[in-house]
Amino acid sequence: MAAAGSPSVFLLAVTGQIESGQFPGFDDLYCKFCFVYGQDWVPTAGLEEGISQITSKSEVAPTTLVWNFPIDITFKSTNPSGWPQIVVSVYGPDFFGNDVVRGYGAVHVPFTPGRHTRTIAMFVPESTSRLQKFTSWFTGRRPEFTDPKVVAQGEGREVTRVRSQGFVTISFNVVTKDMKKLGYDVSPSDMQNPSLVPVTEGIHKY
Repeated sequence: MAAAGSPSVFLLAVTGQIESGQFPGFDDLYCKFCFVYGQDWVPTAGLEEGISQITSKSEVAPTTLVWNFPIDITFKSTNPSGWPQIVVSVYGPDFFGNDVVRGYGAVHVPFTPGRHTRTIAMFVPESTSRLQKFTSWFTGRRPEFTDPKVVAQGEGREVTRVRSQGFVTISFNVVTKDMKKLGYDVSPSDMQNPSLVPVTEGIHKY
């Protein structure tokens, strides 16, 4: 039983923004995001998912789509297993004006407190044959995932044909509370190799 007054959970607070994307050949895009996390994690504040405005390239940044779309969420957990990931999906119009997916990607929320920037390499599913590829182009129904959260999971990915397409940049501001009190050390000094091993386990190795 935990001692009186000692924490039983730790907190992870994440703010930041989906800053921008680079998708050569495409314009007028918007993005969606959602968080995927383990069964021991519970959101306590903020938004688990959202959808941005449509943005276009400008003369100032002819190759970059700027969203600056905010993210803000707080989790509590008893176990770092299943550490949250953010899944980003980017959509835009095709030749016929239909909204089609232009990229999927996912990245873990950084382990260490502080400000971080991550660039995600995006990808899109591909048709398995030329006939399907032509049919999907003609009808405006491109291959896409029914649930974007599968991007953060491994099941079935080995049989999915994909193609790299674009990049998305996200900035994170990460704050943790009571992780050390529960025996987990993710201090900035360990940034090169963040440890999620309880401190007591690390002591026994020396």
